[in-house]
Parts: sequence; C-alpha cells; structure tokens
Amino acid sequence: MNRPRGMAEYKAASARFATAEGRARGLAYRPDPTDVFIAPYAKCGTTWMQQIVHGLRTGGDMAFDEITAAVPWIEMAHDMGLAIPGDQPAPRAFKSHLGWHEIPKGGRYIVVLRDPVDAMRSLFRFLEGWFFEPGSIGLDEFALDYLDRSDRDDYWTHAASWWRVRNRDEVLLLAYEHMRADLPRTVARVAAFLGLDDAQTIAIATRQASFDFMKAHERQFDDHLLRAARDAACGLPPGGAASKVHEGRVAGEAHLVPPAIRARYGARWAGTMGAEFGLETYRDALDALDRAA
Repeated sequence: MNRPRGMAEYKAASARFATAEGRARGLAYRPDPTDVFIAPYAKCGTTWMQQIVHGLRTGGDMAFDEITAAVPWIEMAHDMGLAIPGDQPAPRAFKSHLGWHEIPKGGRYIVVLRDPVDAMRSLFRFLEGWFFEPGSIGLDEFALDYLDRSDRDDYWTHAASWWRVRNRDEVLLLAYEHMRADLPRTVARVAAFLGLDDAQTIAIATRQASFDFMKAHERQFDDHLLRAARDAACGLPPGGAASKVHEGRVAGEAHLVPPAIRARYGARWAGTMGAEFGLETYRDALDALDRAA
C-alpha cells in the first residue's frame, strides 16, 4: 500500500475519506440551543478553537485521548465510530467544516476566518506525508486546485455563508489573525459568547490554548483517531504524519506561494467577498471584524 503520488491519486483517496451515510447522519443531528458548533474552514483554527471551548467548559480538563474524542467532528463522527452527541460536559461542542447553508440549525456557532493563502499553505503541509508522498505534488499545483474548486465545500462559499449571518446572536465570527495577535482577548470573547465569566477558568483556558502548551501535548491534537478510523478506507498506509500544532505565523510562508498565484487568490476574493459584501481584500474583512468586536 503506497501513499498517493500525484493529484489524481490524491483526489481518489480523498473521495473515500467520508461516507455519504456518515455525512447524512451528521446533517440530521438536531441541536439543543446550548450546543456549540466550532465551524471554521479547514486549517483556519478549528483545533485551536476546540481546545479553547473545551478548556472553558471544563476548567482545563486534558483527560482526553485526542481532541476529536472530546469535541467530535459531527460530519465524520459516524465514520469514526463516535456517538453523537455522546457523553459530553456542558455545553456540548462539535467540530464542523460546514457552511451556514448546511450545518444543523438550532445551536450556537463559532467560526474563524483566515487568509485563504495561509489556509491553503497550512492544508498542503498538513496533507503532505499523510494523503500524498512528500514532493509528489507541488505547492503551485495544490494551490491552483484549491483555488479553482467551485462547489459547496470551497473556501469562498464557506466564508460567504458565514459572513451573511455574522450579526445573528447565535453566531460568533472571529479571525485567525486576531487570535494570533491577542489570544487572551479571543478567549475572553468566546467565554462571553458561552455565558462564562469565571476569571480563573478563562486564565486556564488561555494558557492551555497557547502554542507552547499545545505543542507539549501534541499527540492530543494530531488526528491519530481519525487516521486509525479512515486511512484503510482511503487506501493509505499507516504511520502518516498529521500534526496540527504549528506556529501558524500570519503570512509567515506567503513567500513560498508565487506572486502570480497570490494575485489570483486576491482576484477570487474580490470576485466573491468583494462583489457581495464590498470586502475587496481579506484585510477589509479583518478590519470589519475588528470594528465589530
């Protein structure tokens, strides 16, 4: 069993990652009003926010094998053998990458936006060595495939769906870049959204959401349960690396993406988020979120 070598093989493996039944079961879930869905696009801070929410609701409990066992991925739970909602502390929390147009309604929703070039680069690094052999797919090829997707699950469809509902009381829309710049402020905002005001709990959750703390507990954030459940179905050999704890520097690897591709990302943003909301650049979205905070 070999890891995919090339875009066609990678896409074929990815197509087997989730089952239609598993997704349907997740979409059929009917939330309680206190349920919390953590629903950024892939590689936009999902694991980080799972850790923040779990720390706030438990006062810093770390007695979990891997974060997905504590905060299950609702559209993948069935395929992983996890019960929904499962035995969770209050408030119950779920991971999701669904847009507003698909996610089960009736709960509360925390969504994090991230610069799409940074999100793409982070996804490439995450998948290389797990879903495809290192060096077998170039960053430029991956970046263009990510950019040219046009379906219900692409970055821009997801971002637009949540921007439309950002002013709803049950939605908290944040930015990865703001989390990086001021983590304590972000944790305090999430705590207020959850109706929590205990200063000691907020301090613990903030400390345990730091890069140093999560790096020291890296195995609890490495998707080993997901890999154990789905690698064979995808035709992937065991032992792939899938760490999620990186420094996540803002635009820290932008120089690795050629200017021509970055320009195409900017044009795609302007043609979607700019055309509908007047946000001509990602910076405009950051400024709008900062003003609304």
